[in-house]
Amino acid sequence: MIYVFLAQGFEEVEALAPIDLLRRCEKEVITVGVNDNIIVGSHNIPVVTDTITQEIVLSDELEMIILPGGMPGTVNLENNPVVQQAIDYCIKNNKYIGAICAAPSILGHKGLLKGKDAVCFEGFESQLEGANILNSPVAVDGNIITARGAGVAIQFALKLAEVLTSKERSDVLKSSILCE
Repeated sequence: MIYVFLAQGFEEVEALAPIDLLRRCEKEVITVGVNDNIIVGSHNIPVVTDTITQEIVLSDELEMIILPGGMPGTVNLENNPVVQQAIDYCIKNNKYIGAICAAPSILGHKGLLKGKDAVCFEGFESQLEGANILNSPVAVDGNIITARGAGVAIQFALKLAEVLTSKERSDVLKSSILCE
């Protein structure tokens, strides 16, 4: 099971690309609204979520959480205690965390990127405290996958599919969506 946390002001493409592509891989993806089940993205697109933060259960079935960026979505994610608990659970239990755009800053603020390869939206590098900042669209270091922003949302989603399934499955997915 994969939780994708959506907070008011999230970046739509960064959330919906991974949701779509991971569901094409037959992964159980559950959208989680922060405090509400209708969340409006940073470009005024409302999304009805599968559940809300108050109803999720952190268990062994959880494979990954995904934190989309966007403003003020990233700040709203960071300020939510359930999102913080989910991050802590993933770290403690060696589950994957995907964060894109400004959202890697949440992990940086928690000290989770010290000594790790990471990327983020331009201008947020100083908030990835102690990270080895790469010049690539997506970075994988252990169980943390980070990406730069909306323009690489498909690459991010394909990398998430790869770590959760296989390179072969991700390549088939990439071909099926005509991604070059």
